[in-house]
Amino acid sequence: MAESHDPTGLDVALEMADGLGSILPPPRVGKAKPPRPRSARKTAELEPVGALLSQVVAEQGWTKQLAIQQLFANWPALVGETNAAHSRPEGYRDGVVSIAAESTTWATALRTIAPQLVARLNEVLGEGTVTRVEVRGPTPPSWKAGRRSVPGRGPRDTYG
Repeated sequence: MAESHDPTGLDVALEMADGLGSILPPPRVGKAKPPRPRSARKTAELEPVGALLSQVVAEQGWTKQLAIQQLFANWPALVGETNAAHSRPEGYRDGVVSIAAESTTWATALRTIAPQLVARLNEVLGEGTVTRVEVRGPTPPSWKAGRRSVPGRGPRDTYG
């Protein structure tokens, strides 16, 4: 004779629970302790996060690198909205900031105010951080490959 099976699976669940009874720890009897009031907890002196980060930055010698990242992140605030709309900083190496301008006109305009840019950047980033600003205009098109390329010397057009 075959045993009847509960289609809801309750009989299997009860058998599993009986089997786990020997493995699981016995249930706790009694009430849980109430949490201690905040005044009774031991608290360490908390230091503001900004002060802690400043200390870590100074200890690791990251001050100059963070100043340079500030240059890239705050370019519009440092050079003005109009100049920032037509240029972008591309790199920093050995005190020289490389700037790419969108046109030769903007490159010339930025070159004329380069001493003021150096002074402003040093004012914000720290004296001596920037020694020179190099401004580059757009690069001319290259006809080395593509539909318009020809073997040999090619056309003798002038690009200025």
